[in-house]
Parts: sequence; C-alpha cells; structure tokens
Amino acid sequence: CVHALETAALRATLALCNAGFAFTEEPSERAGKSDGYCSRILRAQGTRKEGYNEFRLRVEGDPENYQPGSTYRVTLYASSPAYFRGFTLIALREGREGDKEEDYAGNFQIIDEEDTQFMINCPPAVTESTPRRRTRIQVFWTAPPSSSGCVTLKASIVQKRIIYFQDEGSLTKRMCEKESLFGETTEKPLLDCCACGTAKYRVTFYGNWSEKVHPKDYPRRANHWSAIIGASHSKNYVLWEYGGYASEGIKKVAELGSPVSMEEEIRQKGDDVLTVIKMKAQWPAWQPLNVRAAPSAEFSVDRTRHLMSFLTMLGPSPDWNVGLSAEDLCTKECGWAQRVVQDMIPWDAGTDNGVTYESPNKPTVPQEKIRPLTSLDHPQSPFYDPEGGAITPVARVVVERIARKGEQCNIVPDNVDDIVADIAQEEKEEDDTPETCIYSNWSPWSACSSATCDKGKRMRQRMLKAQLDLSVPCPHTQDFEPCMGPGCSDEEGSTCTMSEWITWSPCSMSCGMGLRSRERYVKQFPDDGSVCTLPTEENEKCIVNEECTLNSCLVTEWGEWDSCSATCGLGMKRRERMVKMPPPDGSICGAEVLEVEKCMMPECHTIPCMLSPWSDWSDCSVTCGKGMRTRQRVLKSPVELGECTEDLEQVEKCMLPECPTDCMVSEWTEWSECNKSCGKGHMIRTRMVKLEPQFGGDSCPETVQRKKCKIRKCNRGGGQGQVNSDEKKRRKEAREKRRSKQGGCKMRPWSSWTDCTKLCGGGIQERLMTAKRRLKSAQLPSCKDRKEIRACNVHPC
Repeated sequence: CVHALETAALRATLALCNAGFAFTEEPSERAGKSDGYCSRILRAQGTRKEGYNEFRLRVEGDPENYQPGSTYRVTLYASSPAYFRGFTLIALREGREGDKEEDYAGNFQIIDEEDTQFMINCPPAVTESTPRRRTRIQVFWTAPPSSSGCVTLKASIVQKRIIYFQDEGSLTKRMCEKESLFGETTEKPLLDCCACGTAKYRVTFYGNWSEKVHPKDYPRRANHWSAIIGASHSKNYVLWEYGGYASEGIKKVAELGSPVSMEEEIRQKGDDVLTVIKMKAQWPAWQPLNVRAAPSAEFSVDRTRHLMSFLTMLGPSPDWNVGLSAEDLCTKECGWAQRVVQDMIPWDAGTDNGVTYESPNKPTVPQEKIRPLTSLDHPQSPFYDPEGGAITPVARVVVERIARKGEQCNIVPDNVDDIVADIAQEEKEEDDTPETCIYSNWSPWSACSSATCDKGKRMRQRMLKAQLDLSVPCPHTQDFEPCMGPGCSDEEGSTCTMSEWITWSPCSMSCGMGLRSRERYVKQFPDDGSVCTLPTEENEKCIVNEECTLNSCLVTEWGEWDSCSATCGLGMKRRERMVKMPPPDGSICGAEVLEVEKCMMPECHTIPCMLSPWSDWSDCSVTCGKGMRTRQRVLKSPVELGECTEDLEQVEKCMLPECPTDCMVSEWTEWSECNKSCGKGHMIRTRMVKLEPQFGGDSCPETVQRKKCKIRKCNRGGGQGQVNSDEKKRRKEAREKRRSKQGGCKMRPWSSWTDCTKLCGGGIQERLMTAKRRLKSAQLPSCKDRKEIRACNVHPC
C-alpha cells in the first residue's frame, strides 16, 4: 500500500514542486518480490504530515461493512480553504502489502475522466488526470465477492510540497464483509445441497412502510402491500434477481400488484418448483399488529429445491417491490437452516420511469435491469438523501423451520420439534385420491438419504394443482420408501460397478505447474434405483520443466524517455516497455517495465505570490434549477516580481429549487353557434389545459368564454301598447289554429341533452326539436328544426 501511494504522491509532487525540493530513489527490501507491480518506491525529502483532518476519504452512506458485489460512491475531499493537486486511491485486503495483484480488493470505476484515471504502472490504483487545484474527486468502487474478508481504502494527498499519507485517520476507511441484508444483492454462489429428507418452513412478512418511518411524500390514499407471490424452487429457476430483467409476471406484480401472471409462470416450471407461496394483500400498508397478525405462509424444501424466493409491491408506486431472491435454506453442514431474518429495502423492476410513489405511468423503453433503490437516484425520490445515506428498510421477513421429515444427514436435532417431526414409513395403500384433487405426476425418486452402505429413505413428490371442493381434504403430496446407500453388496445387488480409471490427460501447461485429470464411468447402476455417488473424475497438479517459469515473459524494447517533469530545477523522466507475453504459469512478469531517472533543468526563479483571502461565493447564476457560482481573490504581490500562476477565481456548480413551470393552454376553439334560434342568446368557445402549473408556477387562465348573440326578434306581432298575458295566449292559440287549417306542422318535444364533448376544461352539449309533421305547403318558420347549445364540464382538468 505504501509503495503505490508514495509512488503516485511523488509523481504528482514532482510536477509541482519548486527548486531545492530534491527526491531520491530508495531501494526497498520488498522490491525483490514485487518488482514490476506497484513496486517502485520513491520517497520525498520534504515535509510529511499525518493525522490532519482537513482531508477526508468518505464512502457513500458511511457504512461500517460492505455488501459483496455492491457498488459504492467514494469521495475524497478537502475542507475549505484546503485543496489538493495530486492524490492516489487504493483498496487493499487486510494484512496485505500491495505488491501483488491479489492484494487488491474490488474494482474502481472512473466517473470523470478529466479528474481521475488509473495509474499506468499500478492498474488497481486511481490517481489524478492533471495536477491542478481541486477540492473534491469522486469514483465508484465495487466491493469484492463474498469471503474476501476486511478491506482498507487508503488515500494519499499531494498539496504542493506536502505529502499527506495515513494508515489511520480521515484518509483511511476500513470495512469488513457483512452478512447479506436482503435488498442489496442477490449475487451469491448457489451450491449443490447435501441435506437429506425435507424441511417445512413458515415465512412471515412484517411491513415497516409507514408515514412515521418514511414521511417524505408518503401516499395517504390506497397505500398497501400487494399480494405476496413466490415459491420454493431449484437453482435452475430464477424468479427474479438483481442484474436480471423482469419477466411479464414480475412486471404485473411490480406495476399493478397482480400476482396472477407470476403464479402462472411459477406453475409452468413443473419439477423445478416444490411449493407455491401465496399471501394476501395488506390494506393499509402500515398493518397494525394489534389489529391483525402479520401475513404468513408455509412451504417445504428438499435437496433439489432448497431455494426460496418471493416478492410484493409497494402500492402505489411506479414499479417498486421488496422480496427475497434465491434464499438458500440448505446449510454447508448438510442440514436445514433453523431461522432466517432479513431486513429489506425496495428495488426497482426497471419497467417504469416514475420517481415518486404516485408518479404517472411512464414505461421504461428499453427495459432496464432490476436494481436496488438508493438515496441518490433522484432529488424528487421519497428516499433521496443528498449525503448518500443508507435507505431505511421498509420490511422484514422471518423464515422459521417448523418441521423436518425423512431421515436427516446431520442426526443432531436442533430442538424437540425436529425429533418428533421425523416420520416413519407407512404401508402403501391403494390410491384413494378424491376426484376433486388434481395433482401433477409424481417426480422421480430422490437419491437415497444414506450416503454410506446403510439403510435410508428416498422420496418422490407431486404438486397439488387444484382443489375443486375445499370441504374434501386432499391427501399427501410426498411419498417415502426405504433404500440402501451406495457401495453395498447384498442379495439385492444394489451396488455401483465402476470401470477402471482411464490414463491421466496431458498436463495443462507446457511449462511450469498445471493440472491433469483422469476419468472413469459407471458400468452398472444399483438395482434399487439409487444414485451412484462414487467419483467419476480426479484432478491433480503437474509440473513440466520447473525452471522455465523464471524470467519466462517476453517484453518489448524500451520506449523513448519522457520529457523532464520539471520546467526548471531538478525533475524526473521515465520510459516504459510492454509485456508481450506473460509467464505461462500465470505469475507476475519479473522483468522491469518502467525506468525512472533524474533530470536537471535551468535554475528556477521562484515568484512569491501574495494573495488575499477568497471572497464569499457569489449568488447562484440562476434563480432556480442548476447554475454556477464563483469566488475571487486578488494578487497583492508587486507586478515587478513577475507573473503569479496561482488561481484567482474558482467556479463550482450550484443547485436551487426546481424552476416554477407556468400553466400552458391550447388555442381557443371556434365560437359555437348561438344557443337560441331567435331573440337574445350566447355563444361559447373553449381551450384545453396542456400542462398544469408546477413548483409555484402561474395558475391556469379561464378555459371557457361566452359572448352574447342576437339573431332576430321572436315577437313579430307588433301591436300598440302593452298586451297582457291573456291576450298573448289568445293570439298564440289563434295563430296555431290558422296554421293548422293552412296545412302547417307539429313539432316534437325537445330531445335530451347530448353527452358533453369534453370531460373537463369546457365542452358543449346540444339538443334538437324536429318537426313531427310537415306539409309541402307549410312555409312557416315554426316548421324548421330547432337546436339549442350550452356549455358543460367547465372545471379545469
């Protein structure tokens, strides 16, 4: 670790230091065994500080432990007014020196190539791209796989003549592997199960998604957990996993909370599934345990189907779920796990682009991979934390073993229930399965539970597909019978007959250490149908010409020397060559691939820079959204001393609340027809709301307008003076009587109002009056069809 850090620290310092700051190359006792891999040790004869807290190395969320395979954001920053020009960042396995490739843990990923790059002569290390002043850099670090032990992230800082380096303190972060907390990764090796018999479990789901624990934007309406769907299954079937894509069934659960398609997918897997796990939906989500018990379900596992998976949706949400993926209940000691407790954070199915609980549907095209939600996904996310802290779990699941059946490989019981749960072989009777119970076919017999030449049991199973009458119980789905272990020689002849070993294969390496193998095959299987467990393949190490592994790599010719690192005074220059072919045994090439030597440039003339303190940061360049801000300082040194190269201005990004968005409306429609056929009426026109106001934007203007219209006078009788109502009625009756005698027409009553043309934002309704009987001789205006119009649904959308 010291080798890599000091190498990079020196390289950055050489490009920045002034005259009189000399460097020497110091040989190392370790160089002999690590030469060529992060191994050049150059120490600075300058000031070296330790224990300062103005620089800090931080891992996203400040975790004490890392989850194998998870990716973390790593930040190296300086507290104001400090800064740094160069740096080096590495991740070492605990207790390692850093002189071998296998000493380094996990992998770094570059975020900004203008700031960071991988070190040329030490690929696991990250360093600066250019030696300029900076206060912060960020990279991603993916944790190593499980069983990697503790890891230490270390940083060095170069600030002009000073190298900061620490084995302890704010520039070092130590993390150890933690037990898998569900919701963070499903990348774990799935081993073959060696347990015997079967085990029965109860899974209980405890929701912790409530307004008290997750108050930001918590949906107060319709918050619920969808129906839980899952299965116990073999490793050949994956219900869901991080890094995979959601099936159609998972999509239906994730977006709609519907388990129907998912259950169909599970049942189509046949013998890869032992038990379908189902639990009812929970309304509301916070589920008070003093009102009703937490939902639970029972399921079974066996040697081939020893994994358990399930999922349930946070409703409402775009496509957020929690659940277990391929939880292995088979232990390395050939037994069944007693109890599993997992806290769960939500994950994104990759099918919808929403960022809040109640975001509108917006399909993700193309579909993305399933991933856990983080606190840095989106500023509007209910889980957002600008500091990148960990998400509070929204649920906990408890899986408890309640019984074991069949003879067990590990005969030491865990509790009394395990003793009494062992069932005896029952006499087979005629099949009395009711017609109302629909089963799948019996599975093949399992291997014998005895791994030695002793009496054991084997099992077969079938799945209950349907129970047509719930009042009629369905018989068992498991069947047991006695069997003998492999290698027995009895009168039944239940033994494995093996062929002789075939000769060893050639060594896999033509030089150095390799592997060779040999095989044999089963000539005759046991008569009782049990599986042969005798090995059919053997491997061993082999060595061919042991001496050839020394200095056996091929390298190119040396390249040209680089320019001197200094423009004046003492500097360094370097040249490199490449490894054309590494040693055949996979070891590190022992040849030199990098040479460094001193170089002297003309004497430097230092220019003292007297600078004022930094001014306060200016206001953000925008009033909302993303912008920039600056700060300045002035040069106090006399001009005659020469030009000062220090920065006089700094610029950084700033973020203000989201910009307000004003309401947007469409153009006005054409004016409608007058709603009256005579006399005074009105016309209307409407427009639609295209975009509702957001973040305090201007509200929407009116969407319906009216104006008066006058076609003609309805009263054409004229007359002098005021006519009372009786006189009007009499005249009207007389006119209608004359019209009927003259071959006039009769009108139908008004029709019903039509449906509104719009659901919101202002629409139109109309109704008609048509002539019931019209003669050709009728020319009166009253015989014309009439139409009335009115506004409807004028409320905003």
